[in-house]
Amino acid sequence: MNLNFAIVLKYQDALLLGLWMTLKLTLICIVFGCVLGFLLALARTSKSKVLRSLASVYVEFFRGTPVLVQLFWIFFCLPLVLGAELSNMASGVIALTLYMGAISSETFRASLKSVGREQMDACVALGLSAWTRTTSVVLPQAVLRAAPTLLSNCVSLFKESALVSAVGMADLMFVGQNISNNTARPIEVLTVVALIYFVIAFPLTRAVTVVEQRILKRLAA
Repeated sequence: MNLNFAIVLKYQDALLLGLWMTLKLTLICIVFGCVLGFLLALARTSKSKVLRSLASVYVEFFRGTPVLVQLFWIFFCLPLVLGAELSNMASGVIALTLYMGAISSETFRASLKSVGREQMDACVALGLSAWTRTTSVVLPQAVLRAAPTLLSNCVSLFKESALVSAVGMADLMFVGQNISNNTARPIEVLTVVALIYFVIAFPLTRAVTVVEQRILKRLAA
């Protein structure tokens, strides 16, 4: 077996373009997914039984089914329901945002419960509106306490984003597969693709530990 990793250098521009698409998709879905997750967490901790039930069904469904199946349904079936075409980029954003919303909602729900009841009572005593309580008191503390787990969720989403290659989106995985097929060098190309994912994901996983330690020190102070 003659391995030649130098051949991958000829396609570095294509791989970088695929990496940029992967990072862009991931960042978009992180932003929208975290917003959705926070809203779901509020719904799951609300006094309304209907809201709690609907949010719980949503979360359990998207956490309990494969992301690939969700992506395929959105790409192939949702256009039939809507009567309109969806691009692979739009399908990827929708699928990964819905998934990120489901997994991050549990993180936010746990952090919301950790906010002291006395703080909410103080907000009511001061006459603060529900919007002000949520954005100025609850949200900052919830984000701070949820930060380590949210970072872990973001790393997971970055790795899960490789699934969008299955619907023809030109992300890093899709580009790597095409190069592998064209050069008949799957070992070299796919090994480099795996290393690119690792180089980006590993520092983030280490950062989770550092952030968690700093937050624990801050909360203990």
